[in-house]
Amino acid sequence: MTRPATRWSLADIPDQDGRTVLVTGTTVGGLGQFTALELARRGARVVLAGRTEQRLAETRDAITAEVPAAAPETLVVDLADLASVRRAAVEAAGLGPIDVLVNNAGVMGTPYRLTGDGLELQLATNHFGPFLLTGLLLPQLVASGAGTVVTVSSQMHRVARSAPLDDPRSRHGRYRRWSAYAESKLANLLFTYELDRRARHAELPVRALAAHPGFAATHLAANGQFGRARGGRATILDAAIKAVSPNRADEGAWPTLMAATADLPGGTYCGPSGIAEWGGAPQVTTSNRRSHDETAQRRLWELSEQTTGIRYP
Repeated sequence: MTRPATRWSLADIPDQDGRTVLVTGTTVGGLGQFTALELARRGARVVLAGRTEQRLAETRDAITAEVPAAAPETLVVDLADLASVRRAAVEAAGLGPIDVLVNNAGVMGTPYRLTGDGLELQLATNHFGPFLLTGLLLPQLVASGAGTVVTVSSQMHRVARSAPLDDPRSRHGRYRRWSAYAESKLANLLFTYELDRRARHAELPVRALAAHPGFAATHLAANGQFGRARGGRATILDAAIKAVSPNRADEGAWPTLMAATADLPGGTYCGPSGIAEWGGAPQVTTSNRRSHDETAQRRLWELSEQTTGIRYP
């Protein structure tokens, strides 16, 4: 790792040879693909984690087309399915020590839907799945001697009126998809800050950081609304997002790459430096007061342990 200059850029990413990085949510054209690509370009052993073999193969081919020497490995995991997360962790045990875990996968603005575990889809995918995966991979992060966990949040965390601390298997009032998304992104930050504090108290060699991409031209909105990025209204929405986004998808990955590779303390939050943090070169930024509520951090952690059946660190 290297200490970031005043204005961080891709040129500041040090050699990643000998490091193993696992990135979730690596669909072609998304933040995860470009995160994995830049790390592979610098010699990292990259593990692509996603829901289907087909999508993972597409991303692997896209990366090797640009970096022929790369040999991305793949891991099938559906973060909305806790059993799938547990199976993936068993398979991932064969990877050995993990230097960086990037919790990038997520869904946005989806219609109301319960997962097989009885959880609302957005909170399940964006928080409970990553919470469980991180805990199951923690021994491998510790084994690296300097593990880093980067969780991708969003400026939408500022919209959340409260942390998601109610019984996650009970519906509370009318479902509002954007409120649910905002709460899941607030949960990402509450999780990050609590994980970092707990790791320090346990004297584990693991740091937790967070990042947000600003407003980046990815397929996330179209996928959330229509379950696809192409066809009919999905194509129209996807094109509209790209037209107004100040950041390309690859630029949206820069804050994540900064968090994953720069010499930053645990609990750091990285985001774009432009107006309203919508775009621009990445910087160290701050999240809102609600995300720093230690009581909420602790309560969400305990609720997440009860929901997923894992206790750590």
